Amino acid sequence: MSEDVDWKPFPAFPPSVRLAVLVGQPSEPGPYTIRVKALHGAKLMPHKHPEDRVYTVISGVFYIGLGEEFDASKLEAYPPGAVIILPGNTPHFHWAKSGEYITQITAMGPLGLEYLSAQNDPRNKIS
Repeated sequence: MSEDVDWKPFPAFPPSVRLAVLVGQPSEPGPYTIRVKALHGAKLMPHKHPEDRVYTVISGVFYIGLGEEFDASKLEAYPPGAVIILPGNTPHFHWAKSGEYITQITAMGPLGLEYLSAQNDPRNKIS
């Protein structure tokens, strides 16, 4: 149930973005389902995943753009219930432009996330 989802920080995400594992073990080979919650204003700068992904918008409006550079003019808005297919290794970016959103992602692991610019990777930030 939605109220039982255990949201946690994820090192590859900005601090205002959370991840919850629903099915499987994303770090292992095999199927997984996760949810991502981004607070209003959060941006995930251009990145790619090696795995093919199916995104389903659970709540809010999910803005995603394709490309190697963040370009707000390339963002497409997807309302709750929308399903987006994203082939592996497709450079893209997200922005919680109009408010918080939650997306559900289903894929075959292991999960990978590579930012196109190392300076945008929160894992490279020194606290």
